[in-house]
Amino acid sequence: MKDTDLYSRILGLSAPWFVADVELDTAGGRVDVHVDHAAGVRWRCPTCGRELACRDHAEPRVWRHLDTCQFKTFLHARVPRVECPEHGVLQVKVPWAEAKGRFTMLMERLIIDVLRECATVSGTCQLMRISWDEAWNVMDRAVRRGQARKKSTPARYLGIDEKAFRKGHDYMTVVCDLLGGTVEFVAQDRKTESLGDYYRQFTAQQLERIRAVAMDMWEPYFKATIKHVPDAAHKIVHDRFHIMQHVGQAVDKVRRQEHRELLRQEDERLKDTKYIWLYREENLPDKHRPTLEALEATNLKVAKAWAMKESLAGLWNYLSVGWAKRFLKRWLTWVRKSDLPPMCKVGEMLSWPLDNILTFCRHRITNGAAEGLNSKIMAIKRRACGYRNREHFKTAIYFFCGGLDLYPRQA
Repeated sequence: MKDTDLYSRILGLSAPWFVADVELDTAGGRVDVHVDHAAGVRWRCPTCGRELACRDHAEPRVWRHLDTCQFKTFLHARVPRVECPEHGVLQVKVPWAEAKGRFTMLMERLIIDVLRECATVSGTCQLMRISWDEAWNVMDRAVRRGQARKKSTPARYLGIDEKAFRKGHDYMTVVCDLLGGTVEFVAQDRKTESLGDYYRQFTAQQLERIRAVAMDMWEPYFKATIKHVPDAAHKIVHDRFHIMQHVGQAVDKVRRQEHRELLRQEDERLKDTKYIWLYREENLPDKHRPTLEALEATNLKVAKAWAMKESLAGLWNYLSVGWAKRFLKRWLTWVRKSDLPPMCKVGEMLSWPLDNILTFCRHRITNGAAEGLNSKIMAIKRRACGYRNREHFKTAIYFFCGGLDLYPRQA
């Protein structure tokens, strides 16, 4: 079999395209495949599909293809241009690559696969023997391709959380599909308008599709959702894990304050007990149980605060909003009368969004999926040793966490 026939079959070329010549450069470690087309062919306009005669040819172009053994392989071709009465002069589509791409579709698919497995651009560059710019360009094209193919409808259950871009209270807003476990939207900061940009992509009818939105108690997120989502007051669910985190932090403040008071009296009972008070009772390791039981028997303030935390955990077992509301109001009264400033402060914080804490009884969703995606995003950032460019960080998030259809397709 001739080398031209071999590469025609490998590339899957069919009329009017054929391999005209193959050059092997052993010193340079490359194979150059020259592709041509038959004369007198009528070509389709890439926009409307109308068949037209060849007007002229664009400048010769080169695409990187899958390696031939240890040799880099390059395709060379002059792409015909047609003059469409409606759309003007345009290059026709070639069957081996997408428009404006540097690689053949098979090579681009392989680079995407290697990027997903390596999870770093630099590692992909070493394996594929390409430059950083070439690898990043493939990632960026894949994300734009995937977003263009994605259905323009919001997920039924959304999770909204913040993600630190860098130190110094520099945050990004991440919207995710709680059921699909994918990132749907990334905004520049965590303002009301940031989240509003996500909702404004959809019509009022599409926004009615949203059944529930899980979020922490960050007010700008609440305001944006109330403004854009129909009947949002009954759909917003303040995340129970964030609520319990705030209560746990209040318990720790009570412990620290009391520990300082006891140390003045040369009492070290609370020394090295920080993490004991942060455990749920059923999750407490057996080795810590004797210590906790001994401290519970005393009249310590932190023991009282810990009991409040454990009691609040029972709220999430209620299925009836009415009974849950009675429970939460009794708990808030207990906290207000406790004379423990950190607990009183967290009680005040939970008083104003009372109804949107209780919506958990109806929707039973949490931001757990969003937190899982946050961990994945952190891993992406860590492997890249951080991102200086915010847009590059967003592209990487969409590439690895967006659940997008990234691969090029033959026209």
